[in-house]
Amino acid sequence: MTARAVARPQMLVEEFEELAHAAPETVWLEFVSGKLEVKPPSDGNRSTIVMWLLEQCLRQRPELALYPYRGLKAETNRDGRVRPDGSLAPDDHFVGHGEWSDPEGVLMTVEVTSNDPYTDYRDRVEKRRAYATTGIPVYLLVDRGRRAVTVHSEPEKKGYRSVTTRPFGASVEIPDPVRIVLDTEELKEFAD
Repeated sequence: MTARAVARPQMLVEEFEELAHAAPETVWLEFVSGKLEVKPPSDGNRSTIVMWLLEQCLRQRPELALYPYRGLKAETNRDGRVRPDGSLAPDDHFVGHGEWSDPEGVLMTVEVTSNDPYTDYRDRVEKRRAYATTGIPVYLLVDRGRRAVTVHSEPEKKGYRSVTTRPFGASVEIPDPVRIVLDTEELKEFAD
């Protein structure tokens, strides 16, 4: 039997929280898979997509709210820290929470890809895995580079069992517990 090398985190989660708390307001730090990461700043198109999605959710599920950049404890032991572009949860769900909330009750996380070289691994691999192991029912990836929307559902230990990708312009059904349909035609304007 051979021993498997275990990757050591760059720091303790408590050290990360101190660092994140001391960072300037314009810098958002995340701690994913034991690594310190800087969340890229939101450009105008990315912010517009988040607002578009917020409006879609509000129209179809007014009892829910899409919280932009809400800090969540993530991964199996809740030792990761992420700031999704959006976290869909019941209205007033995060009242009384500190900077980093337990993900219990979050129905969906949303990421909108950035125009940076690390978006592929960060949004398409690391965060997908982090959200699945956390048990978040749905992960919605708005992929500007691929001009597509991917719905991940049925979380498991290493990923999501169900993955559906539709091009911008298609109708996208987001399953339970979210239960909304997105007409993504408008996203074609915000792809770049």
